[in-house]
Amino acid sequence: MNNDVLLLVKKLALLNAVKHDGKAVPGGVVGGVLGSFPDQKSNMKELSTEITKIIKEVNSLSIEAQKVELLKINPDALESKHKEHDLFAFLDIKEGEKIRTAFPPGPEKYPHIGHAKSLFLNYLLAQKYNGEFFLRFEDTNPELVKEEFYTIMLENFKWLGVSWDKLLYASDYMTLYYKHCEELLNKDKAYVCTCNSEAIKLGREKGSPCKCRSRSIKDNVELWKKMPEMNQGDAIVRLKIDLKHKNSTMRDPAIFRIIKTTHARLGTKYSVWPNYDFQNSIMDGYFKITHRLRSKEFEMRNELQRFIQTLLGYSETKIYEFARFNLEGVESSGRVIREKVNSGELLGWDDPSLTTIVALRRRGFQPEAIKEFVVKTGITKSESTLTWDDLMLHNKRIVDRLAKRFFFVSDPIKIKIKNAPKKIIELKFHPEDAKKTRLLTTNEDFFISKKDLDSLKKGNVYRLIECLNFIYEGDSKFTFVDESVETYKKKGKGMLHYLPVSDSLINMSVLMPDKTILVGITEPNISIIKEGDVVQFERIGFARLDNKKSFEFWYTH
Repeated sequence: MNNDVLLLVKKLALLNAVKHDGKAVPGGVVGGVLGSFPDQKSNMKELSTEITKIIKEVNSLSIEAQKVELLKINPDALESKHKEHDLFAFLDIKEGEKIRTAFPPGPEKYPHIGHAKSLFLNYLLAQKYNGEFFLRFEDTNPELVKEEFYTIMLENFKWLGVSWDKLLYASDYMTLYYKHCEELLNKDKAYVCTCNSEAIKLGREKGSPCKCRSRSIKDNVELWKKMPEMNQGDAIVRLKIDLKHKNSTMRDPAIFRIIKTTHARLGTKYSVWPNYDFQNSIMDGYFKITHRLRSKEFEMRNELQRFIQTLLGYSETKIYEFARFNLEGVESSGRVIREKVNSGELLGWDDPSLTTIVALRRRGFQPEAIKEFVVKTGITKSESTLTWDDLMLHNKRIVDRLAKRFFFVSDPIKIKIKNAPKKIIELKFHPEDAKKTRLLTTNEDFFISKKDLDSLKKGNVYRLIECLNFIYEGDSKFTFVDESVETYKKKGKGMLHYLPVSDSLINMSVLMPDKTILVGITEPNISIIKEGDVVQFERIGFARLDNKKSFEFWYTH
């Protein structure tokens, strides 16, 4: 591999380590290398090997030593040349300007990481300018709204660390929507349309009005009052704008329709409900929301919503759309997820393959990591596809500092190491904390994984981590050599995880993202952790304790 590539790997590894408490991770290096040397994509296996090797060397140094090495390569590396990036600079908000933002989810499904992005951006914008942040449930479509989703969303958003100055339910303001509708009907700015849906669609496509458009104000008002007694689909209220408008959303859109479904909060009190654009515009205007940041699928509706606000005498809300990001290989459609949950293909809305907030939380992703990840994707119109590695990188930096370490042996096989001494081994709960330790008592009998056992070669010396060296004699015979690390350095062929045979060992399992289950045993010291804690099983990865009674874990990464 060329020296320029290796030098860049070392530079990026040192930079990554210095920024993150002395511990570089591969994800922080690979992207930088490929950005400068795209031809290395065809050489990923060798590149990954070199990156792993160099990161290991870098992480073995103290932070001070890392800084010294970094300055040798790049003398200016530690100088701050740029001000911190201002995510909201493009809004051009003036000093002293009153800011009020809102996040308006529909309580129609479990919130996912895309919801988290809109939530955080609007929340952080309000925080930055000492403004107010409103959480508002857009719940004026009783066919979609479910009672459980109000609770789930509130719990999830609180867990993410977001608080709000006011909690609103759009369905509480039905009289306000009715008042504005009647106002528009009386000004001949809206009309009741009794055409069928196909005729309405065709008229909008051709830009031709239907007979309802010329109905008198008096007749429209009378029909409006009769709508609660009509059947679903019999009539809608439409704004009178321009049927030839280049933006099809502006071609006499519906603002009210009849829905006979029982509402999750209001029951059967109403059967004539405002459409999304009408309700959304009024709520923004009535509560003086100054700014909203939302995903790009609403972009075509922006013109209509501003039109409605102006028509009704409200100040326009400044709305900015950003592109959605996709996480590679993750299903995001609520409809598809619901179908797969019902068919049993997914374990539930918290299936480990999903990026719903409940799934990420159950796997052991931290709120701060989710926040860092979604904010890092920025406010851009360009679509992007990210990988799990991008999210894991942020999470690892957090859990790596907190997670206690434990030994775990999957598919355990019992072995006897002849002449192995009885000893008490003191191990750190965390490599950076020498004060907190755990003990393992050993004798001749150990458990190692079947995979490790199958890999042993006759005549080779191996080491049980922090314990002893042994030689494999073949035919399931093992003989103690000594306890010296130096012996292993000279002769050793592999380091093995293990557990001393004991009645106090704990049976456990780890649910993996592909829904396979890793079964094995772990040390009794793990009994100190609580349900919900994330630990690291060395050689396996991070995992969150999901059920302490049966010691069931969910694999994090």
